[in-house]
Amino acid sequence: MAINLSKGQRISLAKDDGSKLDYIEIGVNWGAIEKKKLFGGVKHQAVDLDASIGMFDDSGKIIDIIYFGQLTSKCSSIKHSGDDRVGDTGGDDGQDNEVIQINLNKVPSNVTQLALVLNSFSQQNFGEIPFASARIHNGRAGQGEVFATFDVANDASFSGRVSMILGSVYRHGAEWKFRSIGVAVEARDLKTTLASFAQDYISA
Repeated sequence: MAINLSKGQRISLAKDDGSKLDYIEIGVNWGAIEKKKLFGGVKHQAVDLDASIGMFDDSGKIIDIIYFGQLTSKCSSIKHSGDDRVGDTGGDDGQDNEVIQINLNKVPSNVTQLALVLNSFSQQNFGEIPFASARIHNGRAGQGEVFATFDVANDASFSGRVSMILGSVYRHGAEWKFRSIGVAVEARDLKTTLASFAQDYISA
């Protein structure tokens, strides 16, 4: 059964039998904005969100960035499914709009944190977006089970913000853990969002 994460919660990336997960997929799902028409009914406005991963060492230095402009990390341990520029226009279809595959065994030893961030490319703020969530799959999406879910919608603090730090996958001794963050930041682009993560969460 999937874990419903709350802000600040930390979980070990381990199977029910205690064995480590060596491969996970993080999927992000979101809805298009609904606007009321002048003479009744609604129209859907496409929402272009971008899920990205920043790879950091323990000093806060960025080692690599995986995003719509670079779909595979230089070390080949992380892959991005590609850019979704619309979102779900007919309500939540239960499918991830963008998926990031992470082979934890292949992440270089000098990388200690993987920051998962979400940016609104079209600058639509999170206060307008009807729903958004992140799901961790303990295997390939559609094959492995959903290990944990994290909803990031309907929070008054998101209004007016176009960038969000969803969470981080980080080393804890010999294992990997996930920390849910879910904080909207003042940054307006990927580079500045990752800088905010390094400043506020790299040693937290």
